[in-house]
Amino acid sequence: MRRVLRSALIALSLVLAVMALNAWRVSVPIVTAQPYRPTLEADAMARRLAAALAIPTLSATPEAPSLARFDELHALLQAQFPRVHAALTREIVSGASLLYRWRGRSDCAATLLAAHQDVVPVEPGTEALWRHPPFAGVVAEGAVWGRGAIDDKSALMAILEAVDYLLARDVRPECDVWLAFGHDEEVSGLQGARAMAALLQERGVQLAYVLDEGGAITLGAIPGTDKQLATIGVAEKGYVSVRLIARDGGGHSSMPPRRTAIGRLARAVARLEEHRPAADFSSVQREMLRRIAPHVDPLQRMVLSNLWITAPLVERLLSAQPASDATLRTTTAPTMLRAGIKDNVLAQRAEAVVNFRVRIGDRIDGVLAHVRTTIDDAGIEIAVDDGFRSEPSAISSWEDPAFLRIERVLHSVSPESDLVVAPYVTSGGTDARHYAVLTPNLYRFLPVTLTPELLASFHGNNERIPIDEYVRMVRFYLLLLQPDGAVDPQRQS
Repeated sequence: MRRVLRSALIALSLVLAVMALNAWRVSVPIVTAQPYRPTLEADAMARRLAAALAIPTLSATPEAPSLARFDELHALLQAQFPRVHAALTREIVSGASLLYRWRGRSDCAATLLAAHQDVVPVEPGTEALWRHPPFAGVVAEGAVWGRGAIDDKSALMAILEAVDYLLARDVRPECDVWLAFGHDEEVSGLQGARAMAALLQERGVQLAYVLDEGGAITLGAIPGTDKQLATIGVAEKGYVSVRLIARDGGGHSSMPPRRTAIGRLARAVARLEEHRPAADFSSVQREMLRRIAPHVDPLQRMVLSNLWITAPLVERLLSAQPASDATLRTTTAPTMLRAGIKDNVLAQRAEAVVNFRVRIGDRIDGVLAHVRTTIDDAGIEIAVDDGFRSEPSAISSWEDPAFLRIERVLHSVSPESDLVVAPYVTSGGTDARHYAVLTPNLYRFLPVTLTPELLASFHGNNERIPIDEYVRMVRFYLLLLQPDGAVDPQRQS
């Protein structure tokens, strides 16, 4: 027994020693950056953004196919940025998407900056919950208010502001810069971004990288430290919705069978919620935790530096919150239910739609297999919904010069902020995925600080962007577009 205890103590000591060594060795590159704070006309920029937000460019759908409001936005952009429209070539793709080309000085791989013109509607009946009307284009309380203020007209307008600023100073990029502003990102980007990507592919355009919306700067994301976490999306989860249908003979509600169509469907949905796909750490999550580890207390540092043994504990902690839980697994979200015609009539058909955001490492076929196995009911019809679907994206490198440049520029325009920059997987879909045919380097980031309140305004009430955050966004694109090699990444270990 003593020999067994001695062996166990030796093994435990070795494990603890290895864990301590790993925690001591973990480090992240130090990014050196010169502060970049050009003087900008914040009030004028805010008014221009507000004017764009006042045009309700709702995503075109079969139910609302008109593109008239997009024409109105295009006219506004031409009026606000005449210099841009004189110097850059512009094409209208699929009736409303905008594709600009800014010719560079050299024949080298181009950059593509993406944003989208379309916005989601405001849910009927919630208008009174807005402090300022969602489509009034209001500048108040130090912010610009309206649907699209963050998602994603602010990026579109900030990019144009940056290009206009540089043109006014006779600055020309080294390589071509493409600006791609889709009109249907909120409904999959199939007519906008995908069409523009196909057009560029036909022309043989080579891209160094694409930068679209996605990650942002968040507060309080790293427990035990006041450092801000800036997440740059290097991949995005897949997307598929599954339709479940239960059928029954119907009849009078006074003589129900033991199991009705609605009951059978409810059981199926409940089982999917109770038995979720397994969690796992992708290489992206591991790199994010590695970068966070040096900035937390010694105990947390040891835990995050040794996922080879602490992964179950970290998984349990991250699974406690929906936002962090979604980074680990394919998520399951019942989003639509439909059944019945009257309270005293048994439904002959009941159906539900369950949306899955597919984790990096999983596939849609695997999700469907999970659904069938979990429901385990031959009486439930299972079919992929007719809408948009996509597999998880490939992972773009966080060691590529493009990522390092984005990181350095971010530090330069946020010199007052103590930032930890890390790669992450975007849970929502973006237009970036459509440009994978042009480059493996797809990055997703908005240089804006999102408080919990601002984050809740995404697709919700009181969407707005603080003016100082919008100014930082313009500075970010200004420096990113500079041809000066001095802003290229310089990293020290």
